Amino acid sequence: MVVLDLQAVTTLWHTISYLPELNSQVSLDWLVLAQNVTDPDVLGQMQRAFSNFINSGQVWALLIGLVVGYMFRGMSSY
Repeated sequence: MVVLDLQAVTTLWHTISYLPELNSQVSLDWLVLAQNVTDPDVLGQMQRAFSNFINSGQVWALLIGLVVGYMFRGMSSY
């Protein structure tokens, strides 16, 4: 994420906010900073992350951890 000169943006915003027609339509609460998006394919990124999760064996670590944790919780609750 690239944030360029936050102080200049806020100074410009305070200058613009003195205009009554803009001030009534836009609030300072809705000021959003822009970011650089290098790969906008969100679904593709999710698919690659899930494939990596499966291929790296992390799914087995998750399942074993859930089973062992459930068994430990069952033994320690008495």
